[in-house]
Order: sequence, then structure tokens, then C-alpha cells
Amino acid sequence: MSAWSRQRFEYSGVLGLNARNANYIMPSNPRSAYPLVDNKVLTKRLMEARGIAVPSLYHLVEYHGDLKNIKEMLKDRRNFVVKPARGWGGGGILLVTDRIAESIFDQNGDLISWPEFSHHLANILSGVYSLSGLEDQALIEELVHPDPVFAPVSYEGIPDIRIIVYQGIPAMAMLRLPTKASNGKANLHRGAIGAGIEIGSGLTLNAVQGAKVITLHPDTGRSVSDIQVPYWEQMLLTAASLSEIVGLGYLGVDFLIDRNRGPLLLELNARPGLSIQIANRCGLKKRLELIDRASAAVFASPETRANWARSAFSC
Repeated sequence: MSAWSRQRFEYSGVLGLNARNANYIMPSNPRSAYPLVDNKVLTKRLMEARGIAVPSLYHLVEYHGDLKNIKEMLKDRRNFVVKPARGWGGGGILLVTDRIAESIFDQNGDLISWPEFSHHLANILSGVYSLSGLEDQALIEELVHPDPVFAPVSYEGIPDIRIIVYQGIPAMAMLRLPTKASNGKANLHRGAIGAGIEIGSGLTLNAVQGAKVITLHPDTGRSVSDIQVPYWEQMLLTAASLSEIVGLGYLGVDFLIDRNRGPLLLELNARPGLSIQIANRCGLKKRLELIDRASAAVFASPETRANWARSAFSC
């Protein structure tokens, strides 16, 4: 990158990977706190202890020997989600939407036999999808049924909301929408849509799929802008409380919105990606610098932090 290009990049307020790591993650996130967010089991238990709603856990598969009884364990469950405890980037997640005697159906309607399902769980336990590559655990939990507001702009999967929080203040947010290209998963690097969310109102703004700016969902043809995200103030308030709970000053907070239960905390991320800036078409660096300059009164409580963010941030 030329010096001129670098200056233009920095002037735009875009936060780069090295600056994120050196200026925000390393000073704000003690390594001792990482296990609480890197392990979904520990995150779930901590959130439940603090009264924060999460998807219900049906079973925790810890040993390969558990797999011989997996069909019996799930005999009363027609739908559920399987995920690795230490997974990343959506790897290993399987949405089971229905079942028949000898097979189950994934979110795309594809049949999976019980031996194939057991093999998938064995891969999770062996660490195929884990951050460290070490042996892992498999969570089998509630399948969330999305709020109907997202039905026109989702393809088969479950949308989620990512909020970047710095020093307890929600700094930037986006709605991630599944597409056919992403195989029904809400992962941007797999082809999902990222739609920026205006912090003050909870309305979706710009949207991107990969590097392409879009206005319509490629599979449904419906507009992805000006969607009012339900329970927005509640999610901002929850996000604003989590830095104190987990001991991380810079983190990503992911929510699902169930049509019956409302917002559910999906997971936390100590190293949230930077593509949220593309989805918002707005740099994160200037927002973080503004938070650093905020008065002490702003940080008094989760309520003051969330309210300040709503008034301070709009692109």
C-alpha cells in the first residue's frame, strides 16, 4: 500500500487489523478472560447465572462413547442445533429442522442419516472445528425460530445481530442475513449479507454481500434497508453490560431474536472481525476514539453507556 493510500485509508476512519490488535484488543482484553468467551459452554453458563437469556441447552456431548446413545438421547427432539463449544467462523454448526425414523433433515432439506450425524459429532469432539484444534465438546441446543420481521430477507437459516462493544459502549452493529450462497448460514465470509444498523434507531442502513453493495436480498428480492430490528434498546442495554461481566473491554456480542422468547445471546467474541465497517460503510476507528474521549459520567452504568451510544453514533 502506498503512503498516499495508507493516509487516505486512515483518514476515512477505517480500523485495520494491526491497529485493532495493538490499540484495542491487547490493552483491553486480558488473556485470563478469553476462556469465558472462547468456550460456548462457559459463556452459556455465565449468562444464565446473570439472568441473560440464551438458547436452551438440551445435551452436552463430551465423549466419543456418548455417541452410541445419541439417537435415544434425541428421541423427543424434532429440531435442534449442533455446534462445537470452541468453534469459530460457523464451522461445524448444523441446524436440524425435522426428522424421520432413520434420518434427520438439515436447514436445506437435505437428509442426514444417523451414522452420518454421529460422524459429524465425532469430528466436533476430535477438534476438527475448534479454535485450537484440540479435543472439543458438542452442544445440542434449542433451534431458534426467527422473528417474522426477518422472513422476507432470509434464506432458510437464522439471521443474527452483531454489536461491537468498546469499554462497555456499543460502537457499531450489523444484521447478518443468510443467503443461498452461504448455505443458509449467517456468516459473511460464506456469502451471507451484512446490513449495517443505525445505533440510535435500530434501522438497517447499507448492506453488502462480499465486496458488493446491495439493496435487495439476492434470493428473495426484498429490500434489506430500513428494517426495524425488534428489541433494539433491550439488546443495546444487554451488550453494554457485558464488558463488566466477562472482563473484556473490546468484544463482539451476537444475538438471535426468537419469535416467542425475544433476544437470545448467541455468543461473545474477543476478536470480532472488521467487516462490520464495510456493512456500515463507516469506519470504526473514529467511534472508538470518541469513546476514549467521553466523560466519566458516560460510563456510570450500562444505561448511561447505551443511551450515549444511541445519541452519538450515526454514519
